[in-house]
Amino acid sequence: MATETAPLFSKAGEKDVTRAIVGEFARQFEEYVESDVLIAGAGPSGLMCGKLLAERDYKVLIVERNNYLGGGFWIGGYLMNKVTVREPADKVLDELGVPHKKVSEGLHVADGPHACSKLIAAACDAGVKFANLTTVDDVVLREGGRVAGLVINWTPVRSMPREITCVDPIALESRVVVDATGHDASVCRTLADRGLLELPGCAPMWVERSEDAVVEHTGEIRPGLIVIGMAVSTVFGLPRMGPTFGAMLLSGQRGAQAALAQLDQG
Repeated sequence: MATETAPLFSKAGEKDVTRAIVGEFARQFEEYVESDVLIAGAGPSGLMCGKLLAERDYKVLIVERNNYLGGGFWIGGYLMNKVTVREPADKVLDELGVPHKKVSEGLHVADGPHACSKLIAAACDAGVKFANLTTVDDVVLREGGRVAGLVINWTPVRSMPREITCVDPIALESRVVVDATGHDASVCRTLADRGLLELPGCAPMWVERSEDAVVEHTGEIRPGLIVIGMAVSTVFGLPRMGPTFGAMLLSGQRGAQAALAQLDQG
C-alpha cells in the first residue's frame, strides 16, 4: 500500500509568489528613485564602474535597455563567445577570478560567459541594483546645466505602434550620472539633440590606438555627467576597438575615480 510522503517544498502559492515579486520590486524601485550614482548601460564598463562605487558604500543603480546584463561581454566578436583583453587589463580578470590564457604577446583570451558572469556577480555582491528593459529618454538638468538624473521609460514602449505610445516616462535623480551605453552614447545624445553637446561619432577601427584613447578621455564632460566605455569614442570621435575589452574595464575604473572625486566632496 502506497504511503504519502511529506511535501518537498513549502506551501507558498501563486499569490505569494506574485506578492513577493511586486512588493520587493516596488520597494527597491522606490528606494532608488534617488541614488548617489545612476549608470546607464550594464556592459563591462558600467558594471566595473558600479562595482567600485558600491564597494565604497555609495548607492548605485544601473539601468539597462536589454533584458540581460553584460552587453557584448557575453558573446565576444562575431558571435564567438571568446573575449580578448590586452595587457595590463588582464590584471582585472585576475581580480575577478576569471581564468584566461595568454595567446600572444600582451594578449589574453577568456570565455565570455565566465568573464561576464564573474563581473555581474561582483557588481551584485558589492550592492549594485539594476533596472532592466529601461531606456533613457532624456536627462534631468539643474542650475548651470548640471545633469542631475535620467528620464526613463520601458524599452518595449518604443516598439509599440505610434498611436498607442502615450506612455509618459518617469525621472530618477542622482548626484552623478554615468553614460556607459556604448556606441549609442544615449545619455549624451539627449544633450546633443538639444544642441548642448556635439557627437562626432566614432572613427574607424584601430585597436592599438583606440583602447588607450578611450581610457585617456574617460571622465566628466559636463557637470554631473561622466562618460565611460565606448560612449567615449562616440563623444570624442575616437577609433572604435572591436571585440577587445580591456579598455572597457579600465575605463570603468577611471570613471569610478572621476565619480568618487565628486561624491567624496559631499
